[in-house]
Amino acid sequence: MTWTHRGSRSSSCAVHGLTARGRNTLPLYSWHTSSPTHGPIASPTAAVRYSSNSAFVPRARKPAVDRDVIVSVLESSATRRDANGYLQKYTSKKPLPLPKPDVARFLQGTQPDQEVHGCHVQFNVAIVKLRVPQQLTTAVVYGIAKTLCQLRMLGLLAVVIVDCGIGESRQTFEDESLRLCEAVDSVLGQSTAKLANNIFAGQPSRCPTTLPSMFSDKMRVDDQELLRKALQHDMVVIAPSLARRDDLSVPQPAEPHETVLALTKYLNGMQFPTPTAGDEPSVEAQPKKIASVERLILLDPVGGTPMPSRPDLCHRFINLEQEYSSLISQLATLEVPKSDAAVDIEALRTVHVANLRLANDVVRLLPPSSSVLITTPLAAANMRPQIPSASLCPPSLGFAEMVTTRTQRNPLLHNLLTDRPASSPSLPLQRVQGESVGYFQMIDSGAATLVKRGMPVTIYPDPHLHPWSPPKPGSSRLRLTDTCIDLPRLIHLIEDSFSRKLDVEAYLDRVKDNLAGIIIAGEYEGGAILTWERPLNVPEQDAYQQGRLVPYLDKFAVLKKRQGSGGVADIVFNAMVQDCFPRGVCWRSRKNNPVNKWYFERSTGTCKLSESGWTMFWTTQGLGSKHPILGDYEAVCRGVQPTWADKKHILE
Repeated sequence: MTWTHRGSRSSSCAVHGLTARGRNTLPLYSWHTSSPTHGPIASPTAAVRYSSNSAFVPRARKPAVDRDVIVSVLESSATRRDANGYLQKYTSKKPLPLPKPDVARFLQGTQPDQEVHGCHVQFNVAIVKLRVPQQLTTAVVYGIAKTLCQLRMLGLLAVVIVDCGIGESRQTFEDESLRLCEAVDSVLGQSTAKLANNIFAGQPSRCPTTLPSMFSDKMRVDDQELLRKALQHDMVVIAPSLARRDDLSVPQPAEPHETVLALTKYLNGMQFPTPTAGDEPSVEAQPKKIASVERLILLDPVGGTPMPSRPDLCHRFINLEQEYSSLISQLATLEVPKSDAAVDIEALRTVHVANLRLANDVVRLLPPSSSVLITTPLAAANMRPQIPSASLCPPSLGFAEMVTTRTQRNPLLHNLLTDRPASSPSLPLQRVQGESVGYFQMIDSGAATLVKRGMPVTIYPDPHLHPWSPPKPGSSRLRLTDTCIDLPRLIHLIEDSFSRKLDVEAYLDRVKDNLAGIIIAGEYEGGAILTWERPLNVPEQDAYQQGRLVPYLDKFAVLKKRQGSGGVADIVFNAMVQDCFPRGVCWRSRKNNPVNKWYFERSTGTCKLSESGWTMFWTTQGLGSKHPILGDYEAVCRGVQPTWADKKHILE
């Protein structure tokens, strides 16, 4: 057989290079500085809070804003499944308006509190924390405001906590909050934002801790119905991270970790009143859930969580159940490239660790479907700098000279529509275009980290204790019938994923002497069975001594209800190529399998096997078109016998 490189039309085999594909070049929006209707406000003091009677301005602006939203949705590259999930979750009927006092209502029985308040459907809310906005130009603030308005139009209301730094003055917090309010109002030309200037209050802690955590009760939200009413009117809420110690004190800068957790608990109905001596608990005093908090968005100039091995790149996805503890330890010892020697490394480590701790605390308070997105203010504004920076965003950063409009997808909108990172976390790094320009990922401001509670990953045997290597002939092997493996659940996972019945006895007999290991994600929601295979007619002893035992992916399965959501397939695939077989693995798939596109993007090479119904894939690096290892890979992929109960092996 002839092996040719990718791009040759004469052969079905290819060793494809890891190159990024082209991106959609449709612009999300453009700046028109000569037109006040479309351009950013000139300065914080020049912004105008439009009143509702300026109806001609919203009418003139609405087509342009709607067009921007449509283009943004198209650029997000949402699949049909993504679109269906979004429509089911975010396009339900909005809360009914409050009834007029003079309209008779005929009610029978006790009505729920939400119905009395005209809130039949809960609000979908994103809590946004914007760090050091005083370092951002008016254009960037306007871009962030525009994205917040687009999220609002797509069904997700934002409650923004403005964090100027614990050492800044109260006036700075209030000025920056007002500046963002005015920018939001200027997008549609009407009053769209609500300034919540005095909603946080400190209280004596019942469980003092050295670090803020989800168990902390040092802060509470003293709402007085402000948040509920603002959400009922579809308003974006802007709240400075200021808190008063008591009813008489002046609000002072507060720890943003505490204010975010307090707001999350309050909206989620988890802010319980502080008990006082002699008071009897009452039903009326119990907290009520105001909104469904879907996600936390952290807009921080340092960007997403960096990879310890490649600090110039950020994680695309973090599975907290699997990675949180190790990432916290790695971030504490994060190193800076020599080219970024001017960076305050201790301050950088502190910021990244604080962001990840906050993400972990918030998702523990929310349903498993919730998520946290960590990205830059430039990404939220859908803008990019022209020149990279090498400092931890000091006041002299010079965004005004660096910012241009960008044509890449907005990570906030993409995350809302797909609930996935902008690029798959299982894609090889070389396939992800433009994530690195120095230490802060500043050129591709879309580089973002999506954080989810995720699921635990169990690997037998543990590759960190016993790295997977070809076993000696006659040595003890792992068995699928071992007590550490729930065989009935594993069989159900395989049959549900493939929609075929497995011949269990035949399969167990096939893998009993060559099982390399097994990967289980969550409660058998996804998994992979990997084996050591030897080419046909090669004795076991010779295959071991000659290093010809082939690492082979025998089964890769995800429950149908988890396919395309939650990143289960990405989690299993990453565990396979990063922990189990970092030096490479091969597998086969039917030529007409719709999953082949997904496999192709994650493999190093691929080949359609002639006179068979199989396509072969591998992740091993450095295999030329005539490398002998590829011959062994092909022999294995041709020789493995299927073990399905229906015996329909037409393609095999």
